[in-house]
Amino acid sequence: MVLDKEDGVPMLSVQPKGKQKGCAGCNRKIKDRYLLKALDKYWHEDCLKCACCDCRLGEVGSTLYTKANLILCRRDYLRLFGTTGNCAACSKLIPAFEMVMRARDNVYHLDCFACQLCNQRFCVGDKFFLKNNMILCQMDYEEGQLNGSFESQVQ
Repeated sequence: MVLDKEDGVPMLSVQPKGKQKGCAGCNRKIKDRYLLKALDKYWHEDCLKCACCDCRLGEVGSTLYTKANLILCRRDYLRLFGTTGNCAACSKLIPAFEMVMRARDNVYHLDCFACQLCNQRFCVGDKFFLKNNMILCQMDYEEGQLNGSFESQVQ
C-alpha cells in the first residue's frame, strides 16, 4: 500500500567546504549557497521539481506531496489523486483541485453557491440558510418560514 505524504521543504545553508551534499535529483555535489532538504534527501533548488508541471517546489510553497514514487506540487497531487465529487446544486462533477464552497455535507462550485430560489449570489459575510438541502438567501428563507412552505417538506 502506498501512503500519501506531505513534506516540508526547508531552505538550508550549505555545509562548509569539504562536506558538500550530493543532490538527490541530479546526483552532483551541491556547491550552491543554499540547498533544499526534502524526503530526508538534499536537493539543488532547481532539481526539486514537480514530476508533472516542472514547477520549482522551493518557490511554490512550503509543502510537496509524494505518491507512487512521484514528487508533486499540491495542484498536480490533487488533480491526479484527489477525490472528486458532484455539486449539490447542479450535480455536475467538481474537479479535486477546484475551489469550492461547503455547507454541512454539501459541496458547491463557487458559481453554484447562490440562493436556489432567486439565484442571488452570496458575497463574503452574507447570511445564507440551508433548509431541506437547499441554500437560501435570508429573504427567501424568512418568506418560506412565514408562509409555511417549509413545514410540508420532510427534512
